[in-house]
Amino acid sequence: MSEPQYPKLHNAMWPGLVGKGGDAEPAIDLDTMLRLTADARVGDRRFDGVDLFLADPHIPIDASNDEIDAIGQKISGHGLVIGSVVAPVWPFTGGGSAMGTQEERDRFVEMIRKACRIAGRFRQTGLRPYGVIRMDSAASVEEWSKDPAGNTALIADTFRKACDVAATFDEKLAIEGEICWGGMHSWKSAVELLEAVDRPNIGFQADMAHTLLYTMGYNAPEARLLPKDYDWSDRGPMREALAKVSAALRPWTIDFHVAQNDATVKGSGDHDVTGRHCQVNDPNGKLDVVRDAAFWLRDEKGNLTKAFRHICWDGCMFPNDVMLRQQTWNDVLATMIKVQREYGWN
Repeated sequence: MSEPQYPKLHNAMWPGLVGKGGDAEPAIDLDTMLRLTADARVGDRRFDGVDLFLADPHIPIDASNDEIDAIGQKISGHGLVIGSVVAPVWPFTGGGSAMGTQEERDRFVEMIRKACRIAGRFRQTGLRPYGVIRMDSAASVEEWSKDPAGNTALIADTFRKACDVAATFDEKLAIEGEICWGGMHSWKSAVELLEAVDRPNIGFQADMAHTLLYTMGYNAPEARLLPKDYDWSDRGPMREALAKVSAALRPWTIDFHVAQNDATVKGSGDHDVTGRHCQVNDPNGKLDVVRDAAFWLRDEKGNLTKAFRHICWDGCMFPNDVMLRQQTWNDVLATMIKVQREYGWN
């Protein structure tokens, strides 16, 4: 039997930037991340593509068409395509809080427009056959909690404007389900926000590491599904909790990250405290990565959702000595291939 063609297997480039800089380790340049990805091998299998972070020093958000084309040629030169891209919507990258002042919210929407321009250019040149534009609220949970209803309404209004801009580029937006972003810091708040936005071109980006944290109620005790003293050797309650979270969010899911988590949180560099990604074979990892991917790749009846044409590995805030080791990416690719074989199609 031939290998499944879909979902295609991608590696994320932003772990070279996220959690780096400042008092943390230096960033890893795009050329190095591309080389490590392109050189990963398991037999004759390799990664199909990459997902990108549209921010310095990888890809300037105001890059000219010639600069965008040059970056695209570099990526295609490695035999890789482009999938989803991350819009730099945060204040420190020139954006603004989605629940901030009108000026801040306008800057947020402008960053979506700029991201759509770059993503569309990659698509027009044939280098980006699929994928979405990822965003978050660019707001802290602490600030959001000062006025939950009002701030959710503001975020929803900003997201509607962002969706309207994205629609002019024929793009879809996916909100990142992560405990550090106000208004989407729990599985319940994420569903409420998506329903409030009420646009056909918005969805959810599920990351296995972050959705595990959803079950534990970090930053949202009212949404906790696992007890504080949970015994991780008993997988039954965890799978029940993941089933509940995925049942609520899977209908919205249009982008997916394969990942591992040890049920702890971490922050470094410019990044807020969030779920700690682990190496794919970390003995402290709490997920059975291949088996637990089913919560997002199959529906409640066990049928393949086929909701996206690629899946991406996400492993942020790893030490640079781990990131620069080729075996790290060979191990990731091996697990991605197992996921594809289990849930793939032709």
